[in-house]
Amino acid sequence: MSDPAAAPSRNPTIRTIAMPADTNPAGDIFGGWLMSQMDLAAGTVAALTAHGRSATIAVEGMKFLRPVKVGDEVSLFTELLKVGRSSMHIHVEAWRRERDHEHSEKVTEARFTFVALDGEGRARPVRSAPGGDG
Repeated sequence: MSDPAAAPSRNPTIRTIAMPADTNPAGDIFGGWLMSQMDLAAGTVAALTAHGRSATIAVEGMKFLRPVKVGDEVSLFTELLKVGRSSMHIHVEAWRRERDHEHSEKVTEARFTFVALDGEGRARPVRSAPGGDG
């Protein structure tokens, strides 16, 4: 896990801009939008690790620390924590930066659990061929 005062030094898995269509009634970016971006970032790591299809089965520890505003650049950093027989545990941090400032701040983090899937949608070993039985 990174220093809460400084964004990770590695490249983000995803970087995007928060847009007006993604706001809640208060004008802040909807938490569900941010969670979906985090899921996309974790899913990228899961697909590369599993060499194929996978699905989110759990999200743990999400707590919103700061709001994200329209126009903010949102960077999602991932870290593969653990690979089990069919599961992958991926830590995701979301950071915001106002477009015209250099300072970034962490807005949330969570641990995503994915399971590798075969062609029929059943759990399979992470390191096996995507269409095979293991």
